[in-house]
Amino acid sequence: MNSTLHAATELAAQAKTPFPGASPAYEDARRVLLAEEIEFRRHMTRLVEQRRALPPGPVIRKDYRFKDTRGFDVGLRDLFGAHRTLVTYFWMYGPQRERPCPMCTNWLGAVNGNAADIAQRVALKILGRSPVERQLAFAQERGWRDLDFVQTVGDDYAHDLGVLLPDGSEYPALVVYQRDGDTVRLFWASEMAKEMADPGQDPRDAPDIAALWSILDLTPEGRPADWYPKLRY
Repeated sequence: MNSTLHAATELAAQAKTPFPGASPAYEDARRVLLAEEIEFRRHMTRLVEQRRALPPGPVIRKDYRFKDTRGFDVGLRDLFGAHRTLVTYFWMYGPQRERPCPMCTNWLGAVNGNAADIAQRVALKILGRSPVERQLAFAQERGWRDLDFVQTVGDDYAHDLGVLLPDGSEYPALVVYQRDGDTVRLFWASEMAKEMADPGQDPRDAPDIAALWSILDLTPEGRPADWYPKLRY
């Protein structure tokens, strides 16, 4: 198979605007933008390959305990099921919160639509400090059917992730684990802290995993600087 990459500008020159009537200025600007999009796609591909090539991460030695939807006490190893990879999202719905974080809710709503497909390849668990029954009640309210919620027992897990603040408030955490027999290792964790945000922006992963922002990024208005989703409108 020929793996030679053609110049992005050469590929962009083959583009055809879907509707007639585009001005020369639009056609030229769109092709310049398309070349950038092709380069960005290639950069994302390299980033994914670099992530997959990470050396073995640290072994998780602490016996973190969780409560699953059946009420069973389980460990981190048990959350993998039959898979070798475990994707976890720690969401901001601690016992001190009357309602969950709207941003976490927005992200989970999008993930729910893909959860059944994701579960064919890896284990996917949503972790929260609230009782698992409380998490499930909110999931039912939102119509989420394919997300698997787990309660963290005690706060060691949240403390060790660095997402639990002294006042009881939390940060979200996206963490991927890898299993080798009975050994569990950290594979990757989102580390885009607030201090890493560029001026005028929220910290976010690259690529952005939030469907909301990815869609708004396609629009003329872009992502707003002073607007966030709500639980109800």
